[in-house]
Amino acid sequence: MVIIKVFVIGAHGQIGQRLIHLLAQQGHQVLAGVRNPDQITETEDGKITPVNFNLEDLPENLAPQLKGSDAIIFTAGSGGKTGADMTMLIDLDGAVKSMQAAELAGVKRFVIVSALYTGDRSKWIKSMRPYYAAKFYADEWLLHQTDLDYTIVRPGTLTNDEGTGKVDVQETEDVPGSISRDDVATVISEVITSSHASHKVFNVISGEKLIKKAINDL
Repeated sequence: MVIIKVFVIGAHGQIGQRLIHLLAQQGHQVLAGVRNPDQITETEDGKITPVNFNLEDLPENLAPQLKGSDAIIFTAGSGGKTGADMTMLIDLDGAVKSMQAAELAGVKRFVIVSALYTGDRSKWIKSMRPYYAAKFYADEWLLHQTDLDYTIVRPGTLTNDEGTGKVDVQETEDVPGSISRDDVATVISEVITSSHASHKVFNVISGEKLIKKAINDL
C-alpha cells in the first residue's frame, strides 16, 4: 500500500470521523481539517493532526494549510439542521474554495463526497433541492473549472449500519439504494491512492462486490 499525507476537510463529520481513523490505521499521515481543532482529540499514535480549516475563509488563506499534502478529501457538509444559506456556503462555496486552495497549494489529488442523483435534476427530492444544487455545482466546478486529479463519489442514502465491505458501483446508472457511512469511508480510503479511480465519477450503494475489487474494476 502507498502511504501518503492526506488532508481531510470535514473531519468532524459523520463520515469524516470514520475516515480519519481508518486512514490512520492504514498508516497514512492524516491532517484533520475542522473549524475547531479541539473537536479532534484521538490522534492514533500521532498519525492524526487537527488543523484549523474554516470553509468560510478565503482560498488564499486556506491554501497554506493544504500545502505539502499528497491528497485532499472533501467530506464536509453544513448538516441537516442548517438552512439553505449555509448549505450553499459550505457544500457549494466551501467545496469550490477548497478546490481553489488546493490549486494554489499545488495539490493535485482531490476526492469529493457528493450524492446519488446529483447529476439528474429530475430525481432531486423536493425538500433537498438546495443540497442537490450545491452538490451539482460543486461537482461541475471540479470537473470543468479545475485541473485537479479528481474522483467524485456519489453514495446512496447514508445509514449508520455496520459496514459490510461490499458495494455496488455504477458509473452510468442511478441505481437506488443505501450504504453505510462505514462503507463510504472504506470506499474513500481505497480511491484516494487508486489509479483506477482517477478522473472518475461513480455512484455507490451496498452490494455484493468487495470494495477493493469494485474500485479496481473502475
